Amino acid sequence: MSYATRDIRNVALAGHPGAGKTTLFEALLHAGGALTTAGTVERGTTVSDFDPMEKARGHSIDIAIASIDHAPVSDRHYHLNLIDTPGYPEFRGPALSALAAVETALIVVDADTGMEHGTVRLMERARERGLCRVFVVNKIDHEQADCARVIAQLRERFGQEVLPLNLPADGGRRVVDCFGSASGDSDLGPVAEWHQRILDQVVEVDESVMEHFLDGGEQGLSPQELHDAFERALREGHLFPVCFVSARSGVGVAELLQIAERLFPDPTEANPPPLLKRNGHGDEPLAVQPTNGGHVIADVFKIVNDPFVGKLGVFRVYQGTVKRDTQLFVDDGRKPFKVGHLFRLRGKEHVEIDEAVPGDIAAVAKIDDLHFDAVLHDSHDEDAVRLAPTSFPRAMFGLAVQAASRGQEQKLSTALQKLAEEDPAFVVEHNAELNEVVIRGLSELHLRVMLERLKERFGVEVTTRPPRIAYRETISTPAEGHHRHKKQTGGAGQFGEVFLRIEPLPRGSGFEFVDEVKGGTIPGQFMPAVEKGVRQVLQGGAISGHPLQDVRVIVYEGKHHPVDSKEVAFVTAARKAFLDAIARAKPQVLEPIVDLEVGAPEAQLGDVTGSLAGRRARITGTDGARGEVVVRAQVPMSELDGFAAELKSLTAGKGRYSLDFSHYEPVPPQVQQKLVEAYKPKHEED
Repeated sequence: MSYATRDIRNVALAGHPGAGKTTLFEALLHAGGALTTAGTVERGTTVSDFDPMEKARGHSIDIAIASIDHAPVSDRHYHLNLIDTPGYPEFRGPALSALAAVETALIVVDADTGMEHGTVRLMERARERGLCRVFVVNKIDHEQADCARVIAQLRERFGQEVLPLNLPADGGRRVVDCFGSASGDSDLGPVAEWHQRILDQVVEVDESVMEHFLDGGEQGLSPQELHDAFERALREGHLFPVCFVSARSGVGVAELLQIAERLFPDPTEANPPPLLKRNGHGDEPLAVQPTNGGHVIADVFKIVNDPFVGKLGVFRVYQGTVKRDTQLFVDDGRKPFKVGHLFRLRGKEHVEIDEAVPGDIAAVAKIDDLHFDAVLHDSHDEDAVRLAPTSFPRAMFGLAVQAASRGQEQKLSTALQKLAEEDPAFVVEHNAELNEVVIRGLSELHLRVMLERLKERFGVEVTTRPPRIAYRETISTPAEGHHRHKKQTGGAGQFGEVFLRIEPLPRGSGFEFVDEVKGGTIPGQFMPAVEKGVRQVLQGGAISGHPLQDVRVIVYEGKHHPVDSKEVAFVTAARKAFLDAIARAKPQVLEPIVDLEVGAPEAQLGDVTGSLAGRRARITGTDGARGEVVVRAQVPMSELDGFAAELKSLTAGKGRYSLDFSHYEPVPPQVQQKLVEAYKPKHEED
């Protein structure tokens, strides 16, 4: 089917684990005619969970994309791009990248278990991207379903803006419309009551619509006025609609599809994407027009290293039309590539298409320069355009890895690079000082999955060492440092002298280098060498071998020799002057503190809090519902070694936890002493 930009709907399905996102994804594809039979997670036959590891685990670990071409009326063809996202927090990297490609986020909530803390995080992330947010309450026909409780929870947490578009009836065996109709009854009370609430909420966003409503009631509003007011309320966060479904039985699924087509924003109606353009003084917002005639601007939000088609870049078109044989540039590259094949994704399948119009999602293959967040364009006028970066959770869990077999080092390096391309929250570091490769992820499970992918997809087995904690160093007080480097070897000598002072910066500020040298005592051509020497210490640390942060370095004086001064001399002088200053500035080792959320059976609350207390945790709150308790705490990352196994033992496998990086703070004195003593032999040798 051919379709225009106004017919496109881009929707991401998000929610906590077990809410039924994949089943709903499958049910929507079936309702829209994209599938003749809906697959199931249990049988491993779903479109989205096509990876063998997903089938074995019974849950998603990566995003999946499929589309629906639907013609509910003869004169309108809708094209829905659906993105199924993982629910487990370990796989938030791909899930968050998907939010950059859509206008609407469907937050799926389990009618059995109700709202969970992950729901709050997802709503906040969607708000940051300016997305329309819609709740879908799933499993409404389950025996333990309590739709009234779920609505109450959502309204308590997110306000009176949470209002249903339809309501469950007959114990969840059907749904009744409460936006377009005021008649009938439901499991949550009279339809008319909810109908009035949502109309009152929608008309508030526009004064003229409000006047027409007050003058003539609902009959005083035209369908277009009501649609426009609804779309604006959704876009401005003045309304968080709720739809009720049972993805397994199909109840409410066709109605949800109809709501998406009629009421969700198309790419021309949604909040503009956060595109930025460099102008020589920083970045400024860039407005794009989702029209066919403009220059192409598209953003790559997903990289897939497919064993058959090579590197696949999945992108969202913001402006212009991408066609086969189009010449496109990647970022500010000067060498274009030709779009030989253009694909639409359907799970693991790649369907060739002729063009991708503004607002559409498509993919190109075998372009080595593609990377996550790359901007594709067809004019050098757009080579300074980029999408505002997505904020990903910091990868805190670390493992040092090396190839299990000699001769596979290069193969390991290539495979790790490909995995890092696919998951923005998976980081590969090379520690030059220790000559080791360190992989970092969001949890032990995240790294375990990555190691399995190394073996299954790339045939690389590795040995690992215990997790390495991402400690940092900083200073407590201002101080001054000085060093004169003088070396005479018979020929041309080396001479450089540097005076500097250092000051602590607020936590999280990073590093500042300031040149206050006057009178040319250090010639300008040597200042980059001075900064290089300082940065060597930043990278390798001064007292414990960990990177230094939150410090300002001010170089204010020095000396040079007209013959013997060289870059290497000033690199050495600056490095040792910086170390001299740090030794006087009461250096500290910082440790990462994480926000930990633990879910466990209520009977094990004491065991869980006792375990956390022994790990230097600060309990910040607890919640309980239906026999489960959720404990929130702040805990040093270094204290979580073995926590997953202990939690499993304490709760008979029923416990779960998630964490997010919070901040850095100084380690206890005894911990700092151990870290310094472990580093001292190497430090003294240097």
